[in-house]
Amino acid sequence: MNPTTTALTALFNRIPRRHTIENIKDINGIITEYESLLIQIEAVNTYYEKNIPVFFDDLDEVRATIKKSTDNKASKKSKDNFFDEGSGKLKDSMQALMAIYDDGDKT
Repeated sequence: MNPTTTALTALFNRIPRRHTIENIKDINGIITEYESLLIQIEAVNTYYEKNIPVFFDDLDEVRATIKKSTDNKASKKSKDNFFDEGSGKLKDSMQALMAIYDDGDKT
């Protein structure tokens, strides 16, 4: 495994599933780190440059969903559902990226 794959796996394993204030902070940090890795992977070669933009779109959706989980007007159940949906989307996105990226040797 190369360092980027290792970093992706570590981030994936850190994604929280429960809605708490601390977990919201954690997932926002994970999203930021993930975005940095996406930028790094996109710069590897033209194959990744063409195939990575969809993951940035995923990040926008995840951010919006996680933000909904912090809405003071939403019920606890709604907040939990939004957070679960957002963390699930993030996991799905990372799994798809790991499948495309593999060890960073695709051209």
